[in-house]
Amino acid sequence: MYQTIIRNLRPKMQEVIDKLLENFRGLRTGKANSAIVENIAVSYYGAKTPLKQMAQISIPDPNSILIQPWDNNSLGDIEQAIRNSEIGINPTSDGRIIRLSLPPMTAERRQELVKMIHKTAEECRIAMRNLRENAWKEIKKLESQKQITEDDRYGAEKELNNLIEKFNQEVNVLVEDKEKEIRAI
Repeated sequence: MYQTIIRNLRPKMQEVIDKLLENFRGLRTGKANSAIVENIAVSYYGAKTPLKQMAQISIPDPNSILIQPWDNNSLGDIEQAIRNSEIGINPTSDGRIIRLSLPPMTAERRQELVKMIHKTAEECRIAMRNLRENAWKEIKKLESQKQITEDDRYGAEKELNNLIEKFNQEVNVLVEDKEKEIRAI
């Protein structure tokens, strides 16, 4: 009975990990990456649209990103969205293409990014603990309704703890890998 609760918990925890990976991909690590800009929301004809749906994003060299809108009328909207985003890069435009030149990473900026990574990872761990807590409440409810035994509850607790430990280890590995990538010069 409780196995269903735990089985349903796995994909939810994996979603949290996937979201963490997506956040990590959007962080600048010293070399150009289209993930830095592709999810910037651009106000286009009154609707918020991700940049990747409005333009071709290319990486001509490790220090720059080229954005070529499919509709030249959206050039100004895209520039404004990039300026207002948190990436901290000023776009330059020639009327057809937007160029983002990535400045070299400073030691101070690397430290900020490492702190941001750890903050994001902690938010991920909190989300997983909340999911675990909800599952635990459901299991205790089953026990109070006499649908599972006390032994089943102990088994479920052990499985839940093993599951959360496995996902926490995965988060730790992702954090270590991203930190190494950022600290690499």
